[in-house]
Amino acid sequence: VQLQACGGGLVQAGGSLRLSCTVSGSIWSINTMSWYRQAPEKERELVAMIVDNGSTKYSDAVKGRFIISRGVTDNTMFLQMNSLGTEDTGVYYCNFYGLARSWNNVPLPFDSWGQGTLVTVSS
Repeated sequence: VQLQACGGGLVQAGGSLRLSCTVSGSIWSINTMSWYRQAPEKERELVAMIVDNGSTKYSDAVKGRFIISRGVTDNTMFLQMNSLGTEDTGVYYCNFYGLARSWNNVPLPFDSWGQGTLVTVSS
């Protein structure tokens, strides 16, 4: 199972960006889809999460500004980031947790990370 994240870039404060993360591989089910970020010299932190029933969770830092969503086919996740500030600068990582389909069709848990996409917000 592999994840591919994209959509990062340079944006001015107050602007918006939309990140996407697509999973490839033989998937049985996805339980949680999450976005994390890591700012320079800081630990990785959870930004937003969406679970299989559609419930969402946001960190206090992004609540009301960011929106996490799933694609129609459920193999893609998005993060709409609005009203960006310099404090949002960092590498954003996507994470999927669920069950993959093994070679003999047995479900096996997976916990996969994307490669990270850099978001830079200038003042």
